[in-house]
Amino acid sequence: MTRSILISPSILSADFARLGEEVRAIDEAGCDWVHIDVMDGHFVPNITIGPNVVKALRPHTTKVFDVHLMISPVDQYLEAFVAAGSDIITVHPEAGPHIHRTVQHIKSLGVKAGVVLNPGTPAKMLDYLIDDVDLILVMSVNPGFGGQSFIDNQLRKIEAIRKMIDKTGREIHLQVDGGIDFTTAPKAIEAGADVLVAGTATFRGGPSAYADNIRKLRGG
Repeated sequence: MTRSILISPSILSADFARLGEEVRAIDEAGCDWVHIDVMDGHFVPNITIGPNVVKALRPHTTKVFDVHLMISPVDQYLEAFVAAGSDIITVHPEAGPHIHRTVQHIKSLGVKAGVVLNPGTPAKMLDYLIDDVDLILVMSVNPGFGGQSFIDNQLRKIEAIRKMIDKTGREIHLQVDGGIDFTTAPKAIEAGADVLVAGTATFRGGPSAYADNIRKLRGG
């Protein structure tokens, strides 16, 4: 089965002094989504941005804002991120007491809901969630920082989740984030991913290189 491969560059690797310009540049370079990593210094060992930055970036592109919340507790911030312009909100089962309720809350706000599995979180976590989510994100590094190396054993998890998705008959995106580059992207795609998050590999070489980087990640 041939799937369209979507590229969602992580702005964690962009030039933070000129984020608006960077978002416009990856849009013009042909990205499909814009991946926004939100970290609180508590759930993960790093601090990035909040809803005000998402809101500030929204006028710079019409592309999907794919917002990955690495914050705990997460529930009390969902409405703010939707109001700021998020199109997809992805959360960790470990970031609140009731992941099913969190997913329902996200969907009630009129946006798509995703669930993230850390490297140590098993695919089985999805057994009673998969019918409700629009996206599953497999972390192929431990969340918190860009530029880490791909954890190869996550390929087995991607394969297992692809089978789970296909059994549902629903259109659920299978996204992979962490250590995605020109070598690991084909492996993730072969295992069943259809959305690749790539920070370092997209932004390497400056704006003039973005279109070529995105094309290579897609397999072109």
